[in-house]
Amino acid sequence: MTLRASLLRELEKPNLSVDRRAELCCEATRELEYKGEYEEARKVLSDYWNRIGQHPKVEGLQPMIAGDVLLRAGVLTGWIGSKNQITDAQENAKDLISEGHAIFEARQAKKKIAEAQTELALCYWRTGEINEARDCLKEALSLLTVDSELKAKAIVRLGIVEFRANHHDKAVRILTGHAPLFDRIHNHTLIGSYHDTLGNALEDLSVLKKRKGYVDRALIEYAAASYHFEQAEHRCYLASVENNLGMLYFRINRCAEAHEHLDRARRIFPVSKILVWWPK
Repeated sequence: MTLRASLLRELEKPNLSVDRRAELCCEATRELEYKGEYEEARKVLSDYWNRIGQHPKVEGLQPMIAGDVLLRAGVLTGWIGSKNQITDAQENAKDLISEGHAIFEARQAKKKIAEAQTELALCYWRTGEINEARDCLKEALSLLTVDSELKAKAIVRLGIVEFRANHHDKAVRILTGHAPLFDRIHNHTLIGSYHDTLGNALEDLSVLKKRKGYVDRALIEYAAASYHFEQAEHRCYLASVENNLGMLYFRINRCAEAHEHLDRARRIFPVSKILVWWPK
């Protein structure tokens, strides 16, 4: 488990209040999500939620903290369910996130509403409900008037939604139009996801429009993504983007570079286990 030492120290304090402990567990869970350590995150949250299909134990918690526990359980349900192809996991995730969303909405907590909408969008994306995913992200962005990591996550996911809808030019415009935001944040997973998603869109455009310039730009974006995923210690995303680099180099007949990146992907993470292009 890789968590900030300060967070681990505070979690170990025996005299924490019930609400503060739950709040810290949610914070730790969120950090582990950014590293792709979903099973470790589930263990951290196990006093409140332990498995898919189980409703979180939120009795006695302050409403906003209860909402956050529901949100984190929903997010983990979505990720773990997607990875393991668990039937109805995304519907279960939507229900939990929506329950948290209702708590946030009742208290007009705009940032938490936007966070829940951003996570709901990912569940809709996974179930092929592209329009619903887009609507969730647009609602989230309408509430996020100040640049933040959460706004960056919503932008990346909107880029992914448009890419999957085959609106490649639109995805590129959305991402490049918000490039300054990604220069200001310090979350390597989100910055890497920005470059990886942009690389995906540019690579497809290189085929659709038959322009070599798009290939060169995609290679640059993938290389940047690789650097940031390595800094984030997100092994799965790092292996995935190295795989992308290898396949793109192979397509343009640069076989030495292709072997280098594909071999690195296998060393980082067994190819059979790479989560190919999961949204960030």
